[in-house]
Amino acid sequence: MKPRVLKFGGSSVANAACMRQVAKVVRAALPASPLVVLSAMGKTTDALFRAGQAAVKGDLDLALTEAAGVFQRTREALRDLLGGQVPVTTAEQVAAMESELQLLLRGVALLRELTPRSMDAIASTGERLSTRVFAAHLEREGVPVTHLDAREVVRTDGAFGAAAPQQAVIKVLAAERVAPYLGAGRVVVTQGYVGATEDGTTTTLGRGGSDYSAALLGAALGADEIQIWTDVEGVLTADPRVVPAARPIKRLSFAEAAELAAFGAKVLHPATVQPAVEAGIPVTVRHTERPEGAFTTITAEAAATGKPITALASRGPITVLTVHSTRMLAQAGFLGRLFEVFGRLGVSVDLVATAENSVSLTVDARAPLGPLLAELRAFATIQVAEKRAIVAVVGERLRSTPRIGARVFGALEEVNVEMISMGSSEINLSLVVREEDAAPAVQRLHRAFMENGA
Repeated sequence: MKPRVLKFGGSSVANAACMRQVAKVVRAALPASPLVVLSAMGKTTDALFRAGQAAVKGDLDLALTEAAGVFQRTREALRDLLGGQVPVTTAEQVAAMESELQLLLRGVALLRELTPRSMDAIASTGERLSTRVFAAHLEREGVPVTHLDAREVVRTDGAFGAAAPQQAVIKVLAAERVAPYLGAGRVVVTQGYVGATEDGTTTTLGRGGSDYSAALLGAALGADEIQIWTDVEGVLTADPRVVPAARPIKRLSFAEAAELAAFGAKVLHPATVQPAVEAGIPVTVRHTERPEGAFTTITAEAAATGKPITALASRGPITVLTVHSTRMLAQAGFLGRLFEVFGRLGVSVDLVATAENSVSLTVDARAPLGPLLAELRAFATIQVAEKRAIVAVVGERLRSTPRIGARVFGALEEVNVEMISMGSSEINLSLVVREEDAAPAVQRLHRAFMENGA
């Protein structure tokens, strides 16, 4: 039978009470041969990053205090879940990880150097702890469980901090080291976010990479479904903090989900979608505390709702660079030269809009503007507009809806739109506004297209 992948985020495994709820969800899934992928317990990864930063600054006491807090919370959860009777083997495994982390932090403090490789080793501790705790709880509850170290299966390159998975190798390793332990009535528990190079060096897939891990493993095993369990009832029509009337979307296309994730939706890691779409596996987004509640199913095809807009997202702050060259059209290779600078400096461009003698581009507000502008000004003049935001209007039916642009701008008649870009897929109409106008823009669009029978 095909297995089912269940991924639980940090808020879902934040403490013993949360893990008990996760265990209920997992027990209900036992007939489906579940592979459970866990994030670190809530806020653990942040604490580990703080520990690393403190160590590299020479503040070893603070680094060790942060680490001690992580292990204190881990042991509290273990005692709570196991009634104070922690198996000797589990206690020894946790103690060994604590010693390993202390040694890493001492080395960083001594050398005053925190390499991406060292940070990956430090950061991976959170997932390795949460899976040990959860597997011990399931075992105590009488559930047949196998604890699997993801580093034995999730093979990556050596780009520490944001390692690229080697999917062909992962498929072979999953068949060898995961599939034999799967089956109805049995559970395999493993880590999200964490992988390893061919020589066994620990890597991570980047922040938020647990969703990616779930999709990679699901694709490798030919899962029937990849479930992302979190603290919302699916993907919503907008950020509920901005639009209280936002509601769950029953069905999204993979393309819509990818656009929403890329432009600010917090539920999915953008890369999650790709392994699933390639394997034709549906992804569902569900609420851990409300397993019988609403959820979103993400598949290759869009739902036939008839509505032109599926959801809204926004992201900021961003910076808009407008590059002027009076010789642009006659100057062969101008755009190539322009984008070569961005590529060489590792600066990602989100949106592009062109005019007769200028190109406008948006970049993250944290981009290295100094070196970027220094190079660009060698062959063009630049205007910089900071504290902007992108509002993304996403929907598979945008391209086939007459006068959609007029309707969007009609809803935004009191908001100044500074830049417009239609994605090459024609399912994302992106608008650049001042950062303070982003929330009002999303609210107006939601009322116009998704409320009151719109």
